[in-house]
Amino acid sequence: MPLSSIEFSLLRQGKPDFLDLPWNLPLAKWEGHCNRIEEIPRGIGRHPVVFVNYEGNLFALKEMPNDLAIKEYEALIEMESRRLQVVRPVGYVRPHPNPDSHTVLITRHLTRSLPYQMLFTLDEPAPNRERMLDAMAGLLVQLHLAGVFWGDCSLANTLFRRDAGALQAYLVDAETTEVREHVSTGMREHDLDIMEENVEGALADLAAMRGLNSDPGDVGGYIRSRYNSLWDEINREEVFDLGESWRIQQRIRALNDLGFSVREVAIREGESEGLRVRAIVADRHYHHDLLYSLTGMEAEELQARQLLNEIQEHRVVLSEKSRRSVSLSAAAYHWQFEVFNPRASELLGKSPPGQTDIDLYCELLDHKWFLSERAQRDVGHEAALEDYVKRVLKAE
Repeated sequence: MPLSSIEFSLLRQGKPDFLDLPWNLPLAKWEGHCNRIEEIPRGIGRHPVVFVNYEGNLFALKEMPNDLAIKEYEALIEMESRRLQVVRPVGYVRPHPNPDSHTVLITRHLTRSLPYQMLFTLDEPAPNRERMLDAMAGLLVQLHLAGVFWGDCSLANTLFRRDAGALQAYLVDAETTEVREHVSTGMREHDLDIMEENVEGALADLAAMRGLNSDPGDVGGYIRSRYNSLWDEINREEVFDLGESWRIQQRIRALNDLGFSVREVAIREGESEGLRVRAIVADRHYHHDLLYSLTGMEAEELQARQLLNEIQEHRVVLSEKSRRSVSLSAAAYHWQFEVFNPRASELLGKSPPGQTDIDLYCELLDHKWFLSERAQRDVGHEAALEDYVKRVLKAE
């Protein structure tokens, strides 16, 4: 097909040009005509999707009506600018100038992610299922705080990525989203109603597909309950006595523990000369941002929290050795080059391809904790590393 007949509407800089793909064919017919196609687990969607590989970087291509593709691209760009957990938009391609033709939306594939079908099984232990549903509730809270009405919240439109023993949820379908300054209570409730209906339908389809008769219970109701608990915790207003200003910092730290950065604190006089205080959160990247500022390392939020906890412990050890207070930045520098880097390098050298140094190191910390609990003492990094390599990596 002549390249001049391809209308490249928009591609972000620093990405492939995708010129070598068979744009003369609809996506559904690319199999056998494109050697870049990769088979990737994905949810059930209403539009054709293929994944292509450019030097190890995977991209998802979704064929949609023109206006819908552009709307979704612009919504993803805006949500990306608000630092939300969404797939990263790359651009869109209109293969034919015909206004009635379809447009292909291109996004970066979310590495190490899985669709709900690979995580949710009716015979899976309850804690594992709860982690996935908690992640779903957390994503909805994050979107609503940022002024995003999803409009089609569902398990099928979400991908999940492991994060230090838990899961993080990412929005992968923004066809129906509305990005605004504020989401009203009515819109939030409507999003939750849609979520409950979609989740119930998805699990019924999953059970039918796998020939299961088990009742998964009120999964949508569980997500809604977790959403409401988290929303109330973030938005509650507290009354402090005038002499209890220290409780403001306590409130901020409690929100930081949930992963939220606090943009500002609204304070006004309450009854009986007290203070009515409400913290206004910015985004759910507190630990990620702090770790990055200290080390330049990019980690998932819960991974970052786990690593920061170890940096704090390392700070105490260094302070005791030097008999003086060591700054957090100095402790982070020493930890990164003396503790993290050598062990992460050894793990990477002995692990299968595709795993990151941070993933492996966090798994090592989990293994160290398990061994220490069993021994009723801190077994140390070296013993944990040796046991982890022997029992986990060699078993793979």
